[in-house]
Amino acid sequence: MLLSRRVAAAVLLLTASTSLAAQQAPPGPDPRLDAIARAPSEERIARDIRILADFGTRHTFSDTLSRTRGIGAARRWIFAEFERISAACGGCLEVRYTRSIVPGREGTRITRDTEIVNVIAIQRGTSHPDRLVLMSGDIDSRVSDVMDATSDSPGANDNASGMAGTLEAARVLSAYRFGKTIVYAGLSGEEQGLFGGAALAREILDSGWTVEAVLNNDMIGNIAGINGEVDNRSFRIFSEPVPPGATEAEQRNRRVYGGEVDGPSRQLARYIEALTRRVLPEMRPRMIYRLDRFGRGGHHRPFNDLGMPGVRIMEMHEHYDRQHQDLRTEDGRHFGDVIDFVDFPYAAKLTGVNAATLASIAWAPPPPTRVRIQGAVSPSTSVSWQPAPDDGAIGYRIWWRDTTAPQWEHSRFIPAGRTLITLEGVVIDHWLFGVAAVGPDGHESVVQFPVFGR
Repeated sequence: MLLSRRVAAAVLLLTASTSLAAQQAPPGPDPRLDAIARAPSEERIARDIRILADFGTRHTFSDTLSRTRGIGAARRWIFAEFERISAACGGCLEVRYTRSIVPGREGTRITRDTEIVNVIAIQRGTSHPDRLVLMSGDIDSRVSDVMDATSDSPGANDNASGMAGTLEAARVLSAYRFGKTIVYAGLSGEEQGLFGGAALAREILDSGWTVEAVLNNDMIGNIAGINGEVDNRSFRIFSEPVPPGATEAEQRNRRVYGGEVDGPSRQLARYIEALTRRVLPEMRPRMIYRLDRFGRGGHHRPFNDLGMPGVRIMEMHEHYDRQHQDLRTEDGRHFGDVIDFVDFPYAAKLTGVNAATLASIAWAPPPPTRVRIQGAVSPSTSVSWQPAPDDGAIGYRIWWRDTTAPQWEHSRFIPAGRTLITLEGVVIDHWLFGVAAVGPDGHESVVQFPVFGR
């Protein structure tokens, strides 16, 4: 009898230990992300790019009244397409225009007062609707003369490809429901000075939303570079190292404690890179440690300027004969951004990268706040954090990496209820640290880097 009781007690203890271990183990990757990453249709993307290119020109100053030509016709078609997507999901998207007036100034790319019109579709979150992730493409196009609003400017790759990808991501993701809000945006005035993005970023800031990610897609359809390389697997993720406008105290803290390449946009780039390698292992994402291409700009910048994490996702190899060029042939050399040079399967793959990233972040808990580390002159490092209110996290993952490593290398999962861990034998001088919240389905927030001096 005593033996039976001991056996029963041992079984009960083993069961309890196993149950506790199961509670402490995070769930595996959500298979829905794999399906989302491969869901974009190259046929639908090809159709949308052709339609956009067939508007002749989408220049900011082009015709706004015609039904068949100019930026007005293009944005009305985009609006109608978002409404069709919304109708298919029972009205899950709020589709609207955002309008702003840019005053004209001589000597600039806006020489007269101009209305800049964006088209956006909002998929409201169910548990954290005030937190949003955003994917954007540009509506406008141009030729060699940035002020030429009448010549044919199909803009098939720059940037009908990014706009078509944004529409397709909306089609794919509208089949799901997310805790956070997803915004799909067609932005105008990019070629004239990033005006559409600037206006939307300001509106979002004034509305009190918390932006967790901005994915700017600008040229996602070219695989043949001007350098002769052809590559349908690689793509670039541009991100700035730290937010602009840092205070003197923040600059001083970075000098003393580190973090020169660990701003929110850089963490977002790491998130996209790691997720892509998991859900689309045939693709080769490359993080570029620059805000944008050398001396150039894109529509994520105005969001960055207002403190929002944002990156540019684009093809690896550009062909400059096919950007910002009058349509012509010289000595057998073709100039101009036409449909013949767009690779639709590649654009679908990069759309899948975007869709999986949007879904993963929108399903993840809000990230933790007030991440701090301690451990100077110590053999171990302590990491602490504060959960976001009502985050619904089942736990938190502590990440660390070598100071010269581009990507997070090591991690440890901590069940919810704890907000402090000591990493024994991990010397603070040798590593960089961060914390992410983990949700019930295994989705992680973007890693949050420690706060110093606040």
